[in-house]
Parts: sequence; C-alpha cells; structure tokens
Amino acid sequence: MPVELILLALSPIFLVCIALEYYFHPTDYALKDSMQNTLLALLHQASDAIALILLMPLFYWLAQFALFNIPLSPESLLIGFLLQDFLYYWFHRASHNIHWLWCAHVVHHSSVRMNFTTAFRQSLLYPVLGMWLFWLPMILLGFDPKLVFAIVAINLAFQFFVHTKHIGKLGWLEHLFNTPTHHRIHHASNDHYLDKNYAGVLIIWDKLFGTYVEEDANITIEYGIKGPAPRDNLIAINFAQLRHMLKSVRHAHGLKAKIQAMFGYPSTLDSTSTETSSIEFTLTSPHSREETND
Repeated sequence: MPVELILLALSPIFLVCIALEYYFHPTDYALKDSMQNTLLALLHQASDAIALILLMPLFYWLAQFALFNIPLSPESLLIGFLLQDFLYYWFHRASHNIHWLWCAHVVHHSSVRMNFTTAFRQSLLYPVLGMWLFWLPMILLGFDPKLVFAIVAINLAFQFFVHTKHIGKLGWLEHLFNTPTHHRIHHASNDHYLDKNYAGVLIIWDKLFGTYVEEDANITIEYGIKGPAPRDNLIAINFAQLRHMLKSVRHAHGLKAKIQAMFGYPSTLDSTSTETSSIEFTLTSPHSREETND
C-alpha cells in the first residue's frame, strides 16, 4: 500500500469511533468544527502526499549514504518504531517551542473542543515547514524511506485514539503509553498543563526529559490556544500564525531580533489583526502565551 494512503485506509475505523462518541456525547461536537477538522485533514493529507512524491527521490539519494543497510525484520521494525517515536517526541516538543514549527502545529491546538475529530485537525504547512527533517536520522541510519514514513503514519494513527474526553485512566498502560488522560492535558491551555506530555505513542520520553505532568482533578481543562483566535475559516486557521510570524520578523530590529522572532518561543496573534476573530479561544483564561521580543 502506498505510504500516503495508510491513514485514509484506516478512516472507516476512525469514522466508527467518531459516530459512537457523537452518539453517546453529542454535546462534545459542533457541526462547523467537525467539518473544519475533516477538511483540514484532507488538506493535510493532500499536502503530505505531494510532499512525499516530490521528496522521495531526495530521501533515496540520502539513503545511499546510510551508515547501515537495515533489513526488514521484526527486530528492525521494533527498533524503527522506538526510534521514530523518540524523534516524534522531539519534533512535537520543538513544535511548541520554536515559532517556525508552531506556525503549522498551532492548527492542531486551535479548537476549543476535544473529540475524535480533533485528531483530524492538522496543518497543510507541515511538509513546507520541515516536519520531514526529523525523520532523516532514520534514513541515514539505514531504514528504507518508505518504511520510515509507514511507521510515521502508524504512529499518527495511534494518536487518533487519544483525542477524547471520555476514556479514563487505563491502569498500568498509563505508565508506558500515551493515553487519553495524558493527551487531554497536552491540549489544555491552563498554565499548569501548558507545553507538557508531548508523547506520540510512549509517554516514557516525557518522563525521561522532564515534560510529564499528571492530571490534577482540581483543575478544569481549558482547551484551545493562548491569545486571540484566528478567524473561523480554513485560510486563517492554516495561515494566520505564519503571517503573524513573518510580520514579527519584518518589524524586528536587527538580525538577532529577527532570528528570535522566527525561531524563538511562539508569540500570540495580534488581537488588532484582521486575521483574528473578535473572541479568544481561551475565554476563561486571563493569561497569554509568552510573547517573543519582536
């Protein structure tokens, strides 16, 4: 099966989960939000497919310089899965802490709702801004490029199932795997939870690198992003943060400030911009995501 079709092939399973969640918890859903999430997923899949077609020759060219020739086997699959999940953790962490990458990842966090369709809410900018760069170490080690991107797709497919409010703690699995409990916290805009639990499949990376936090029963999770929302249309959802970053770079004085605006910690959208809505996603939160000095 072509790598770019793996997630589409799994879509019937995803749709059954969405239908069941909607049946039992209809108030978690809003038609416009769910439709936007679905359309964002299709745009993301299209941009990823185009990127793979264009970049696969580069990946195979790089593969000739690989340190090893790693054959396909159960052992190599396990090692590949662990390595990709480790690299995903660092991609995800970087996406929250580097403005350039946040311009894509912000899309995933920009809904105030948490349901299975939230997993679909992805940016078409991921291949443009360089998500694929994080998988190059696997290719340079000796994993076949198509296998690498198949593992990436399977990792992302697993993550669909952690986007729900209605699965509680899962016993011993909580100690090893990313679960809905862990990932709900990741989507929170509460200061206590901000920039925590970056795991893809295994939560062990957060525990090893100091970004793990437990759910606090005394804190009501507020979903969404800090600061003003982009306008409620697909163009603004995809591009408002990128335009904001480029504007910050343009207005920054000096090379150091421009680099900081582009690669420093993300800043919130300008509330006076025509790109933003008149409301904020985090209506109940008085705090803003830390501003960069631009």
